[in-house]
Amino acid sequence: MKITYEREKFLQAFHHAASVVPARSPKPVLRNVRLDVSREGGTLMGTDLEIGIRVELSGLEVEEPGSVLLPAEQMMDILRENKDERLTLTSDPSGVVVRGERSVFRLRTDDVESFPPVRSFQEQKYHELPVSLFRQMIRRTVFATDLENPRYALGGVLWEMLEDRAIAVATDGRRLAKEEGPARSIGGHTTGDATVIVPLRAMQLMERIFTDTDEYLQIAFRENDVLVRSSRITVYSLLVEGRFPRWRDVFPKTPYPVQLELAVQPFYQAVREAAIMTSQEHQGIRLTFGDGKVVLTAQGADVGESRIELPIAYDGPEMPVAMNHRFLIDFLRVLDQETTFRMEMKNSESPVIFRTHERYEYIVMPLALQSS
Repeated sequence: MKITYEREKFLQAFHHAASVVPARSPKPVLRNVRLDVSREGGTLMGTDLEIGIRVELSGLEVEEPGSVLLPAEQMMDILRENKDERLTLTSDPSGVVVRGERSVFRLRTDDVESFPPVRSFQEQKYHELPVSLFRQMIRRTVFATDLENPRYALGGVLWEMLEDRAIAVATDGRRLAKEEGPARSIGGHTTGDATVIVPLRAMQLMERIFTDTDEYLQIAFRENDVLVRSSRITVYSLLVEGRFPRWRDVFPKTPYPVQLELAVQPFYQAVREAAIMTSQEHQGIRLTFGDGKVVLTAQGADVGESRIELPIAYDGPEMPVAMNHRFLIDFLRVLDQETTFRMEMKNSESPVIFRTHERYEYIVMPLALQSS
């Protein structure tokens, strides 16, 4: 193999492919990124056997096609530290040589045939949706997964693909986030009655990698895995096994009596101020709605107390509720700060519901009220 490439472009593509390469593995070959080059272009591939990435390359000057394994850590350091505009890569049975204007790097490499295959997107049935929507659905749900048990059902995001829309749901048992948006089914692709849960790590990776918000993605769920493809990147991931709660049953069948329209930015600011006096042992904030305002109070045994007042349009009966401040902040930080949301309550013991005007819903179980 012999190719010449623009270092910056190759660095960006290599970074994507190497993002799943394990730092340690019982299979040393996985610490490499595979490069396949033909006369038409090239493909970089990385995998840890649970998640795989393929990145299509363009703009290569190909003198001799071929395939080679590139040690991920050393190659990444070369691409970052070298400042030449263009580099040349050659390979033979003895290893790989990377040349710049005034630099030469010789790398040892493994047998390319020992590298496990990384699945490509060959599906005829899939859904198509905008990158911007896909990233928003991830961002608005992943924080509600069970971070302490990422390998189980609650440690991932549930996806339901219907004929004309996609639904993403995450819960850790104390709160639930659900986002949906328009998505087009191609070839009759749906998830049907199947439970498809994408692991948290794969979701976070996809949000980082798919950044061109003008593009559309193709996403195909299969029996045990999912494939997501943009114009030049394909991500493969195994699904999480296990049972997911019947999330639709969490939502009340009748409307709650208290429904408040609140502005995101001032409410977010008030929560953050009140949370200053929380602690690891006392993470709750008490919110008391009534008399045209909401009063937020917090108290940490070894920290102190806080009391924040925020004017709101509510003159109904006094309604106190206590919630984990982190659950509130997680929700408020993913919203457009210039918009509003609706907060719905029944009483101090029932789940609190938050809704936006974009089919985004969030439910939080309240904490027990402490006597004031």
